[in-house]
Formats: sequence, structure tokens, C-alpha cells
Amino acid sequence: MAHGTHDYAADERNANVLININGDLVPRAEATVSVFDSGFVLGDGVWEGLRVHGGVIVFLGRHLKRLYEGAKALDIDMVLSPEQLASRLYATIDANNMEEGGHIRLMVTRGVKATPYQDPRVTISEPTIVIIPEFKSPLKETLDEGIKLFTVHVRRGYPDVQDQKLNSHSKLNCILACIQATKAGADEALMLDPHGFVATCNSTHFFIVKDGEVWTSTGQFCLGGVTRRLVLESCHDNGIPAFEKNFSLTDVYSADEAFVTGTYAGLVPVHTIDGRTIGASGSQSSLPGPMVARLRDAYAQKIGQAVDAGRVP
Repeated sequence: MAHGTHDYAADERNANVLININGDLVPRAEATVSVFDSGFVLGDGVWEGLRVHGGVIVFLGRHLKRLYEGAKALDIDMVLSPEQLASRLYATIDANNMEEGGHIRLMVTRGVKATPYQDPRVTISEPTIVIIPEFKSPLKETLDEGIKLFTVHVRRGYPDVQDQKLNSHSKLNCILACIQATKAGADEALMLDPHGFVATCNSTHFFIVKDGEVWTSTGQFCLGGVTRRLVLESCHDNGIPAFEKNFSLTDVYSADEAFVTGTYAGLVPVHTIDGRTIGASGSQSSLPGPMVARLRDAYAQKIGQAVDAGRVP
């Protein structure tokens, strides 16, 4: 059965989590926003996915930087400073006794509108800020066996249509890509840029390994991924040649290894793309490959350093 990188095992603690809505902690069953909220009406907002390890929201500063950059691009007037928002995030996980295995969806919308219309000038409230903490960890099966990708026709578009650098609530192109991949029996979609080069996946970033080198896209047509950047930094730290470059599906099919990255599951190997087995072994039992295993260790070290640094924004 197909399984994506965001699959998880059910945890009964999630039925009773407290969700933060504009500074108020409310039970999950009572957590609501207005039907006039910009996020509901138009998908007008930005968001971040965050991980909790050792009571620390790791790489929080990087995530908040991306969030505030997105809010500024959308001309959303953030009412909280990054330090204030960090305090609210930590108050939320502390209220839920969340120390390990936590995943947070942080969402900011433009706010409530007087009428369901796109013009920001009909917004009548401050931005809506929602923090949803859950006890979620990636499935061991996914991490060990990897995933299957399918290249879809839905492209990552030019920034003058919808800038892919924005981690916006408007994810329709990614959703359509996900649907096509699912219908094809894959776990996630591999998406190309307008020129036909590999860009990214619908919910993760994509890498290949060729002859000891790590390749990923130029980054021009994908979100500035936090884990993506940490992997590139890990390559630099460990003397592994890594390149952000244009490459085609021909390069992908002949890769020695392929993997995807994301805040939730870290590094996940890819065993099949468009019906082609990736790597020479042809066996999922050989996953993760040597480069993925090495980079996982390096990424785990960075998480450990972030935990040791403590609760810094």
C-alpha cells in the first residue's frame, strides 16, 4: 500500500491536545475559526511545520525567518514579534507536556473579513494565529523502505504567477500534483519546473546521488526548505560535493540514490520513480543507501546541537 512521508501512527494523546488560537488555549474538539477568516475563504496566509525534540522546537529561528518573510511578501501585518511568537509556541507545547515526538502546525492568516471577498481592505481583525501541536512521528516503515514517486504534469510555475518561495495556505498546485501521483499508485509527486528540469516534490524536497555527489534543484522554483538547507550544509561540513543545479529525469533515472527531505520525517529514501528502480541493487532491503545513511547521521547531529542550544528563537 502506498504511504507518504507524512504518515504516522495514531496517538491517543492527540484527542486531548490544547490548541492555541490567538493566544487562547482551547481543547481540540472546540478549536474553531470564523467562516469569514481569510485562510478559510481564500487560503490567504502563511504557515510552518515544526518539530519538537528534547523540549526544544528545533531550528525555530530559521522557520520564523521564513514565516515573517512570507508574511511581509503578502503584506500581512504581524502583530507579534518573532520573540513573542516563540514564547507563545513554547507556552503551547508546555501546556501539552510535549517533550519529544511533537509536530506543530503554525498558521497565520490575514484575519477575519467583513465579507467573503479577496480585497485585503475588507479585513476587520488582526491576523489569525493558530498553533496546532500533535504527538506525531514518521513511520519506521517509511524511513526503512522508502517511497515511490511519480512525475506529474502539474508544474512548479513562474514567480509572477504564484511565487513558489511562499509557504502559503494556497497549495492547490501541490494538491493537484498529489492527486495525480496517488491515482498513479505513488506516494508523492515529483514536479518539474517550467523548463522541464526537476524542481521538487509536492510536499518535500528532492535530491539525487550520482558518483558520490549530491544534487538538488536550483531552488528557483521551490520553497526555501529548512531541512533542504541543513542537508546542503551537512554536505559542506563533511566534505561531500553538493550542487544546486538543473538536471533532468534522465539524470534521475540513472541515479545511485534518491531521497526527499522535510521537517517532519527528515531524510526519506526513494526506491522507485516512474517505474524505474533507483540504484543498482534493485532491492528495497538495501535502503537507506550509504549516502542517505551518512546524511541522516549528520542531520541527527544538527538536531542534537539544536537541542543542546536550548530554547533560543
